[in-house]
Amino acid sequence: QVQLQESGPGLVKPSQTLSLTCTVSGGSITTNGYGWSWIRQPPGKGLEWMGAITYSGSTYYSPSLKSRTSISRDTSKNQFTLQLSSVTPEDTAVYYCARPGQGYWGQGTQVTVSS
Repeated sequence: QVQLQESGPGLVKPSQTLSLTCTVSGGSITTNGYGWSWIRQPPGKGLEWMGAITYSGSTYYSPSLKSRTSISRDTSKNQFTLQLSSVTPEDTAVYYCARPGQGYWGQGTQVTVSS
């Protein structure tokens, strides 16, 4: 059973960079054919796909967030990481890591952007 767990700070100041890590267990992030995503849900709004990294390391980003988003991975730790730069209060959300195609999601982590 694949399990995902997000970790990172719950509070980030405006203009700083938000960094979150997803630790995967029960399966390798390099397993052929799978993609690993970051998805967020602002309060009172729907889910927003932010970007993904594939099993081969290729990355894809939402056009609306591409200029501020970077996804990378550490295969030795079976982790992938989200960085979102120049955050504003509008980036306050619950952030999820997921392998959405197969229905595997982390529990989500609340990130608040506030001074």
